This record gives sequence, structure tokens and C-alpha cells, in this order.
Amino acid sequence: MPNLETGNLTRRSLGGVALGLTVAGILAGRTAGADQREKAVRQNSHGLVADGRIDAGDLNVGYADLGPRNGSPVILFHGWPYDINAFAEVAPLLADQGHRVIVPHLRGYGSTTFLSDSTLRNGQQSALAVDAVKLMDALKIDEATLAGFDWGARTADIVAALWPERCKGLVSVSGYLIGNQTAGKAPLPPSAELQWWYQFYFATDRGRDGYEKYTNDFAKLIWQLASPRWKFDDPTFERSAAAFANPDHVAIVVDNYRWRLGLTEGETRFDEFETKLASAPEIHVPTITMEGDANGAPHPDPKAYAGKFKGKYEHRLLTGGVGHNLPQEAPETFAKAVGDVDSWA
Repeated sequence: MPNLETGNLTRRSLGGVALGLTVAGILAGRTAGADQREKAVRQNSHGLVADGRIDAGDLNVGYADLGPRNGSPVILFHGWPYDINAFAEVAPLLADQGHRVIVPHLRGYGSTTFLSDSTLRNGQQSALAVDAVKLMDALKIDEATLAGFDWGARTADIVAALWPERCKGLVSVSGYLIGNQTAGKAPLPPSAELQWWYQFYFATDRGRDGYEKYTNDFAKLIWQLASPRWKFDDPTFERSAAAFANPDHVAIVVDNYRWRLGLTEGETRFDEFETKLASAPEIHVPTITMEGDANGAPHPDPKAYAGKFKGKYEHRLLTGGVGHNLPQEAPETFAKAVGDVDSWA
């Protein structure tokens, strides 16, 4: 199994049963106290509150923590350009069903900060996955059901592939998103390249400066393109946009996309992991992959990745205009998938 302590920090994918309210689940959900449900309702209405802070690896991670401490753990990972509020409705639903739900801000987002000024602001895929494992270590969570979309799905995929003993089950929007730099350098047909316009934009100094100057305008455009039938309002966007004010946000985002194109090398301490990921490892934990029928972001065909999942597996297509930010656009369906896969293990 890869050793987290070995190796040094610096395209292709963007980045059963419902969990019933059993008597045991209801009792577990209430052991956290009557204020727990009130907190869940408040967060559902006004957004998740990242009131947890903990040192984990290179980071001091800001995270929301809902549900009973002894509940079956679920960790939800957001993507770009989103934040923990993509799970503002999902997290309370799962907490109310007895899960302990952790929703961290990724590096470069919200209240998550680097512990050292000298740490490279590295956005490569394995760096984010190591962040996830270090967070689990810090919270003393040996195993959890992991779920996410965009960067968050890739992060959960990598943990499931490299550290399966830490992943009880997996919910991954857009499926198998593990990539490598060699594949990232290969040209695609023009129509596919067009979808990646922002990746090439970020490869330039103009793109970096433009994203820094127009961060929120850029993010709102991505929301509209990636979810063309999602009619979000300004307060919903602004709630998440607050997370982009993180001082490392621009550096992490730009490095993430430059790394995919092979324009940055990454850090040698992650070479061991990237070598393993370059082989496109299979995932053996119970998995549900999901896709919306109106996902406007680049995403693979489910038939292309189904064979990568070797445990109990199911793919779910959501109809009715669901776009890229599936957890926020279809929270009940996403929460059901998390509960289902958690029950398979």
C-alpha cells in the first residue's frame, strides 16, 4: 500500500435502498442533542458553516461537521468553482439519518489554509487526495463513505483506488476521473478541445491574471455553462463565491489545470502516487456513479469507465435537466445514493 510519508508537494476530466429512518437511525440522530436538528435546519437554509478547524498534513482544514459523532462517517468533497455549500441540503439530510457528515473546504477554498508559507501551492490530483487521507487521520476516522463531484469526485476516486481500506463506499459524479499527465498531453478532436477553453486560458499569464481579476464573474460563467438548466439565484452563488476569496485560491486552481497539461511538474513526494494513478487502477469498493442529463461540463461516457469498478456497482442517470453540480441540483437523489452505497458495505 502506498506510504503517505514517502516521496516531495507542487486533462482530461473536470476536474439500492434509501437510508430509511429506522428506529436505530432516529435514536442515533438524536443522541447529538436537540440542537443538532436545529443546526441542520439552520445550515440547510443559510448554507453550511465550516465551524470545524483542524491541522491535517499541510493544512489547517475548515470543515462542516454534522450529525452524531458516533454515526457512520460520510465525507463530501466539492469541486471547482464550488464550495461546501454544494452540499447545503445533502449534509443535513444525511445527518438527520444518523450519519456523521464531514464537508471540508479543499485547499485554496474557504477557511482552509496552509500551515506554512513555504509549502508549494500545488493543485495536482494526488495532493488533494493526500489532504483527504490526512484529514481522516486528524479526525481519527479510519473508514468513511466518500462522495463528491468534479475535483471532489476525482479526490474520492483516488482515495478509493490507493487506500481502499479507508473507503467504505464511493459515490462519484461523472464516474472514473483519475487522470495522468501523459494522457493530458494527447490532443482531442476540436469539439472536445473547445470544451476545455478555460484549461488553455489558465495555461497563460493572461489567464491567471484574468482569473484573479474576475474570479467571481468567471466562476458564475462556469456555473451557467456546466449547469445550463439550473436556475440558481444570486444569493446562492454569492454564498459559495465567498470561498474563492481564499488567498491561495487562484494559485491552486491555475496549478491544477497547468499540471494536467504537463506544464508544471508536481512535487516528487507525490511521484509514487502519480505513478500508480498513471496505470488507471481499478476501484474495488462498493460504488455508485452518477450523471445528470444536462451536464454541460466535459465528462466521460459512463460506458468508458464502468469496467473500472470491480466491487458492487451501479450507475444512475438523473433526468429532468440536472447539470454538473449534481448534489446541489438534486440533493435528495444524491443523498439517497450515499445512503445506498453506505448500506452495501
